[in-house]
Amino acid sequence: MKAIRVGLLGIGTVGGGVWSVLTRNAGEIARRAGRPIAIVAVADRNLERARAVVGEQALADGVRLTEDAFSVVNDPTIDIVVELIGGYTVAKELVLAAIAAGKHVVTANKALLAVHGAEIFAAAQEKGVMVAFEAAVAGGIPIIKALREGLAANRIEWVAGIINGTTNYILTQMDQRGLSFDGALQEAQALGYAEADPTFDIEGIDAAHKATLLASLAFGVPIQFDKAYVEGITRIDARDVAHAEALGYRIKLLGIAKRREQGFELRVHPTLIPKDHLLASVSGAMNAVLVKGDAVGQTLYYGAGAGSEPTASAVIADLVDVTRLHTADPENRVPHLAFQPDQVQDVAALPIAQCRSCYYLRLNVADQPGVLAEIAHVLAKESVSIAALVQKEPIAEQAELVLLTHETEEQAVDAAIAGITALPFVVGSVTKLRVEHLT
Repeated sequence: MKAIRVGLLGIGTVGGGVWSVLTRNAGEIARRAGRPIAIVAVADRNLERARAVVGEQALADGVRLTEDAFSVVNDPTIDIVVELIGGYTVAKELVLAAIAAGKHVVTANKALLAVHGAEIFAAAQEKGVMVAFEAAVAGGIPIIKALREGLAANRIEWVAGIINGTTNYILTQMDQRGLSFDGALQEAQALGYAEADPTFDIEGIDAAHKATLLASLAFGVPIQFDKAYVEGITRIDARDVAHAEALGYRIKLLGIAKRREQGFELRVHPTLIPKDHLLASVSGAMNAVLVKGDAVGQTLYYGAGAGSEPTASAVIADLVDVTRLHTADPENRVPHLAFQPDQVQDVAALPIAQCRSCYYLRLNVADQPGVLAEIAHVLAKESVSIAALVQKEPIAEQAELVLLTHETEEQAVDAAIAGITALPFVVGSVTKLRVEHLT
C-alpha cells in the first residue's frame, strides 16, 4: 500500500530517536501498521544537526529539510504531523494549523496539552482528525493506551505515579547515598538527567502536566491543570529522608489523582510511601504508574520515562495507531481522552484543603515536661489522630519530634500545625509531608 507520509517538527533528542527507530525497524513497523510509514519532511532550526541525523542517502531519496515548520504543516502531501518542538506558543500554533489543514497530529508535548488540551482536542474533534500523545506521559511506558483502551471496563478509583525521572533520581541519591538535595541535583545535571534550569522538574510542574492528563483519561473529566496542587522537592531535607527510612518509608515525588464523592483530587507533591510498596522500589531516573480499577485491582506500568529511543517508541506507537485508523470514520476511533466527548463530566478538582492523606510532621521543641501532652491536645482538638511518634535525643536543650498521623483532611492538619506552632515551647516551623499507602 501507499506509504503514510509524515512531517517531523523537531529532530533533537526525541526526534532523532524517532528517525533512528523508524528507519531501523521500518519493516516490522509496516507489518504492524499495514503500510509503510515514511518521514518525508523534517523541520528544525538547526539544519546542520538535522542533516547529520537524516543522512545524505535520505536526502538523495527526497526527504526535505527546512527551517520553516509551517511549510511542513501546510504541505498537502503530508498525512501526519509529529510535533516534538515543545513549549506552549509556536507548538500550539503549529498543532492547531495542522488540525485546521485536516492532518492528524502526534505529539510528546505534555505542557501544551495540559494547558491548551481542551482547545486542541475540541478542534480535532470538529475537524475529524486524531491527536495522539502517548509519549507525553512517562516516556516509553504505554500508560495512555492502558487508560484509554486496556482498562476501559473499569471504574478507575485512583492513579498514582512517579512520572518525573529527574526528581526520582535526586530523591534516590538522597536516600541511598545520603546526598543533600543540592548535591544530588548537581550530580543529576552533570549526568544529563536535569536541565541547566531544572525548575519545571524540581518544582513539580512537569509531573503536574502529566498527572493532569492522567486524571482526565482516568475519570472522564475536563483537563484542569490550573486546579492541580503542585509542590516540588526543593524543601526536602536529608533529615526527612533519614526519618522516613527509619520509619519504614521512602520519599517519592508522586502525581496523584483520586476519585472522591465531592469531585476528584489532583495533586503532585513529595510523598512518604512504605518501603515494601511497589512504587518505593522504583529508583534512579525510572518512571512507574500504578492504577487502581474496580474490576482489575492494581496494575503497574514501569519503564524509562524519558530518553531518545524510549520516548521514540511511544511516538512511533502513536504513528502506527493513526496509520491503522487513518481512513476510519471519526466516530469509530478511540476518543482522545478515553471517554466519548459528550460523556465528559464537568467535575472539578478539589482544593488541596479538602484532600485526604496521612501526614508526617517534624518539629523542634524545648526539652521540658508536658510538651507531648500539649501537642497531642492540639491535634485532638482538630480531630487529628497520631499513628506513630519518634523523639530524638535532646541536643542543646531542644528535642526533635517526628509524628505520623492517621488519614485526615488537609485543612485539619493545617489547623493543627497552626496551633502547634503557636505553642511557646515550639522552636521554628513545622515540616509537613504527606503519607500514602495506596491500597
